[in-house]
Amino acid sequence: MARAGSVAAVAGDATDDPAGLRVTPRLTLPWGEIVVRATTSGGPGGQHANVTRSAVVATFDVRASGALGPRQRERLLDRLGPVVRATSADTRSQARNRAIALDRLRIRIAEGLRRDPPRRPTRPAPAARRARVADKRRRGEVKRGRGRPGPED
Repeated sequence: MARAGSVAAVAGDATDDPAGLRVTPRLTLPWGEIVVRATTSGGPGGQHANVTRSAVVATFDVRASGALGPRQRERLLDRLGPVVRATSADTRSQARNRAIALDRLRIRIAEGLRRDPPRRPTRPAPAARRARVADKRRRGEVKRGRGRPGPED
């Protein structure tokens, strides 16, 4: 199991920040808190896939992180759980898969931290209310016209 700090130069594709993985403009996760592990990729692929450790798994422990504030930690624990994982076995290159996995990890954490603005309910305009009532009145007239004819009809 290799720490990302030992491979920061190769992971430069996913981030240019030597201090860590920049998730948001105000949050950078130190490389020491991200574990990057290379494994063999599954599935068919012949001799290359069977012997090369090209698939990469990047993990981040939310509870053990010192870079997160208490509200950020709670939000990530609620939305993503105690450990956030991102994998990549897209290419034959371990370095490229590492960059892809770190980018996916960055995106997952950023989405987990995102706060949606509160929804403000809107009211229909007075003209729209009048049109709705008029339409209901017309539909009622149509339905009343479908009844059995009266003695004067």
